[in-house]
Amino acid sequence: MSNHTISVGQREYHPAHEPHPENGTSLGFWLYLMSDCLIFAALFATYGVLGRSYAGGPTGAELFDLKLVAINTAFLLLSSITFGFALIQRQKGNLGGTQLWLGITFLFGLSFLAVEIYEFYHLYHLGATIQTSAFLSSFFTLVGTHGLHVTFGLIWLIVLMIQLNKHGITRENTRRLMCLSMFWHFLDVVWIGVFTFVYLMGVL
Repeated sequence: MSNHTISVGQREYHPAHEPHPENGTSLGFWLYLMSDCLIFAALFATYGVLGRSYAGGPTGAELFDLKLVAINTAFLLLSSITFGFALIQRQKGNLGGTQLWLGITFLFGLSFLAVEIYEFYHLYHLGATIQTSAFLSSFFTLVGTHGLHVTFGLIWLIVLMIQLNKHGITRENTRRLMCLSMFWHFLDVVWIGVFTFVYLMGVL
């Protein structure tokens, strides 16, 4: 396309100098991730202060099933690996392969969420509720916030798969896929912190 100039009123419009929406999207999404980092930093700090305030109730060593949490961690880590495979297929222009690995990623993410819901139900069944102690209040808030983010990620994943099925591997869908990839890996990093700081240290 030629680099021509169009007069608009008294101003000149240069099509070649249009802003790049993908750059604005990337910057905006990085700003969002930074704000999410601050939220989780505050939640980790809160747990660090209240994590030993049991109020005569059960401790983490009495409540946490480390084997179950390890299985759940494996689900989330595997989901990041399968997401990477989806990106590889996207680079090859293979829509079917991209959709397949995104579907597997969704199943791993859903499995993670199902195990977390089971854990919360089990704790409530034992009488370990968010009102029991400051320790459990901070625990449910931190882990629940992460689980809520995973839920949003799964919804986003479904919407993206529908968009890919409808429009294919377009520039817009590629941009959305990369943003979701950053978000998903961010959740992975946060969960590693939760597993280490909350569960592992709580049991030990």
